[in-house]
Amino acid sequence: MSDLSPFTLDEATDAAIARAAALLVRAKHAVALTGAGLSVESGIPPFRGPGGIWTKYGEPPMDGYQRFLRNPRGYWEERLAPKQQDWMRALGDAVRNAKPNPGHAALAVLERRGLLAALITQNIDDLHRQAGHQQLLEIHGNHRLLRCSGCHERFEPPAITVDPQQLPPHCPRCGGVIKSDVVHFGEPIPPDVLRACFDAIARADVMLVVGTSATVYPAAEFPHEVLRQGGVVIDVNSEPSELTPVATLSLRGPGAAVLTRLLDHVATAQEARA
Repeated sequence: MSDLSPFTLDEATDAAIARAAALLVRAKHAVALTGAGLSVESGIPPFRGPGGIWTKYGEPPMDGYQRFLRNPRGYWEERLAPKQQDWMRALGDAVRNAKPNPGHAALAVLERRGLLAALITQNIDDLHRQAGHQQLLEIHGNHRLLRCSGCHERFEPPAITVDPQQLPPHCPRCGGVIKSDVVHFGEPIPPDVLRACFDAIARADVMLVVGTSATVYPAAEFPHEVLRQGGVVIDVNSEPSELTPVATLSLRGPGAAVLTRLLDHVATAQEARA
């Protein structure tokens, strides 16, 4: 058994999780993709749908990145303002208070056991890092980091001096304008992360997809690319998604519950192969 708390699952789902474990153990290059569903299990509300931050407070401007480019000083003044927009404050409070759940921990354990070569996440909440994951590709950025808009170098906030009288701050390496690492509407995915994602997908023979509706591109295309290459896609979600009809194996249930149980079956499958 794993050292994480087990969850009660029905017999059919448990058998399907056992099949998923066998596929992971046999994989040569397994990659995971996670979405907002896993963060919801840590208490972070989704953006859209019932209880969503944007449903409650309204969506942010769809041209956020263009606004930053036109007025980077204004972007930073808004960022430093004592009273932020309601949706921004609600999201900030949620991610600051959230902690990794057993699903994040299970993925980190899979990585330590050599069964996950990379993890691509659409989440900005830093929870995979806090859980100890190392080979992490944050395709939409990380709310705790700052990034140069020129060279794309990332910085912990203490490394960048932010003087309210001399905004915006600039990169100490190339002089480019600093912004949040979070990818805004209208902003291209940082090229270094996107290249690493494409490299991971090109080598993947198994993809474990957890808690995503599989509708936000380019990440939504990754599982389909793995399938086109002849690989296996394991879909873990509480509800059917766009990916469910084409996935090799679909596991219905909360990500934390399914992934925790997956660890147990992985241990059994590894013992059987030893």
